Amino acid sequence: MTWEAGQGHYPYQATIDAYGDGGFRFADMSHKGSLICLPGGMYAWAAQSAADVSLDALQRALAVADEIDVLLIGLGPDIAALAPEIRAAFKEKGVIVEAVSTGSAVRTYNVLLAEKRSVGAALIAVEKAR
Repeated sequence: MTWEAGQGHYPYQATIDAYGDGGFRFADMSHKGSLICLPGGMYAWAAQSAADVSLDALQRALAVADEIDVLLIGLGPDIAALAPEIRAAFKEKGVIVEAVSTGSAVRTYNVLLAEKRSVGAALIAVEKAR
């Protein structure tokens, strides 16, 4: 099964099996586009680059901040600075925000999820896996 950005929601949190080619594989499905992974499920995300990551774009994650301890933000192939208001809003809710490359975010998300940690991830799709 494949779904496009803006169209999908998978009702469970799942590990990421693969990423690259503009999307992600998880739960025996393929998703094209960026993705937000939260305790309530996996959601299509409109962000396409680090410039698209704003507090408004992360509202779905902020709304469930009481359910997560860590939010990993995969900013694409490279690392970029986050707007200070993003960190401040999540810190106020007791959530640690880590902004890294998408590959690093996927790997860390999978480890924390396997450890049964309360983790969320906002992942910008990339073409090439690193």
